[in-house]
Amino acid sequence: MANVSHRSDITSHPDVTEMRDRYARMLGGRDVALVDGPVFLLGLYCAVSPWILHYTTSQPSLVPHNLIVGISIGLLALGFTAAPERMYGLSWAMCAVGIWMIVSPWIVGDSPDTGVIVNNIIIGALALILGLMCAGASARGTSRTTRTPPV
Repeated sequence: MANVSHRSDITSHPDVTEMRDRYARMLGGRDVALVDGPVFLLGLYCAVSPWILHYTTSQPSLVPHNLIVGISIGLLALGFTAAPERMYGLSWAMCAVGIWMIVSPWIVGDSPDTGVIVNNIIIGALALILGLMCAGASARGTSRTTRTPPV
């Protein structure tokens, strides 16, 4: 059996600078890695909120609406995690979803009560804030990558 306990230092590897540069490029746009989890949890809560707050009978039109919007927020979060360099451009869509959630009780719903309104306003405000954070990180990431010369 081979003895693998003697590991050499990687600084002597001939491709160490290229590996460091690649690692820096991969992590360069991940300034908001901690936002991905809250975005996913927000989408999950939005999807199940009609059953948590029990407005399935009083606002039946908002039930599928919140379910679909919650699933879309969750899918955006999964996209932010899986392919951040491609998906953070959609953070502006997250902002639009947040604004839509704020106004949707009056557009989709039928004379919503205060609980439904407050719930959707909180979800929308959080989606808007998290979307702005993602958009800001995306803008910083693209400006950072445009300043570095291509290899």
